[in-house]
Amino acid sequence: MRKQVVAIVGRPNVGKSTLFNVLAGEKISIVKDTPGVTRDRIYADATWLDKSFTLIDTGGIEPESNDVILSQMRDQAQIAIDTADVIIFITDVKQGLVDSDSKVCDMLRKSKKPIVLAVNKVDNFQKDILDMYEFYNLGIGDPHPISAASRLGIGDLLDVVCEYFPESDGEEEDDETPKIAIVGKPNVGKSSLVNKLLGENRVIVSDIAGTTRDAIDTLVTHDEKEYIFIDTAGLRRKSKIKEEIERFSIIRAVSAVERADIVVIVIDATEGVTEQDAKIAGIAHDRGKGIVICVNKWDAIEKNDKTIYEHTRDIRDVLSFMPYAEIIFISAKTGQRINKLFDVIDMVIETQSMRVGTGVLNEIMSEAVALQQPPTDKGKRLKLFYITQVAIKPPTFVIFVNDKQLMHFSYTRYIENKIRDTFGFKGTPLKFIIRERKES
Repeated sequence: MRKQVVAIVGRPNVGKSTLFNVLAGEKISIVKDTPGVTRDRIYADATWLDKSFTLIDTGGIEPESNDVILSQMRDQAQIAIDTADVIIFITDVKQGLVDSDSKVCDMLRKSKKPIVLAVNKVDNFQKDILDMYEFYNLGIGDPHPISAASRLGIGDLLDVVCEYFPESDGEEEDDETPKIAIVGKPNVGKSSLVNKLLGENRVIVSDIAGTTRDAIDTLVTHDEKEYIFIDTAGLRRKSKIKEEIERFSIIRAVSAVERADIVVIVIDATEGVTEQDAKIAGIAHDRGKGIVICVNKWDAIEKNDKTIYEHTRDIRDVLSFMPYAEIIFISAKTGQRINKLFDVIDMVIETQSMRVGTGVLNEIMSEAVALQQPPTDKGKRLKLFYITQVAIKPPTFVIFVNDKQLMHFSYTRYIENKIRDTFGFKGTPLKFIIRERKES
């Protein structure tokens, strides 16, 4: 079952980011420079008891401000609200109920999403509890007292949030139709690509109820095979502040990628691959999705016999963390290589579900170990006992070793490359779990 999306919404300075950091494990503020991770990170994976969900932080909403930045934050928050399954509406007991809270609340009511009201900065439950009762006037149910800074009441709040998550009934897993998310920066041609996919193939199209208002699910039939395309192109560009819009397009990517089997990352050939593309690609890579990099507007490029190689090299350099990704050069405008995209998607679907026999895997591993001895540390050598595949989507392997600490990332990558040399696994990441086993 896909992860639920929870958005933290409220006016400025009520403690949204503090609560976000607490729920995300406080590792978000200090962020490493890794793919898919931004310094101003606004989403994170979180877990409460047995429930995992994706958390979205939003800019503070000023409902009636004409200030361009504040109105921009309002637009961004609306994207998060549309994307979310459950909304945590956060207010401030110290400031009390203010007019802006009521206006934000009206905005949230229109979304028809479940709203959990959190009253923050309740540092002393006995002293502050009476001040909390005025928040009943919002008319959206019980206010839940918390102190994000002191970590008080957080568990009770999450219990209420998780009550709105659907019980897993296996329905989504039963649907065999592959789901393909079309993601990328604004204005790279995602809408044109989806329209061309629909028009070129004269398909039977029906709108399937998507789980978010902004990601439209469309059923496409091509060569008697069905695909569900999750289109994140419908970004309402109300603002001229491009960087902020790009930053919040990541919210949409997170939600769409979460639900997809295959992610098609659309890149503008005239711009080349950008840092924003790397962030969106990193999200798909982290979540183990099949990946196709679609270089659009190829008709707008002046070419010679080296152009395609130069573009491929640039993409591989920037997206060096996903050397397995398939690259295809297309033009949504002219229809160039659009049908080839279906062939590439089919191939990636196949490799995502590929299973390799344990006997064959252990032969490959034995040969790899013979060719390159495992590393040693302080006189102790790594020993690899056994490898087996335990899952698909993405293909996941468990390697049993004598000491996990000795299994460096570089040696895991070496084993991965040997498996890829034999079976390809084009377009899909491979996941490795290292387990320790006592030597017999």
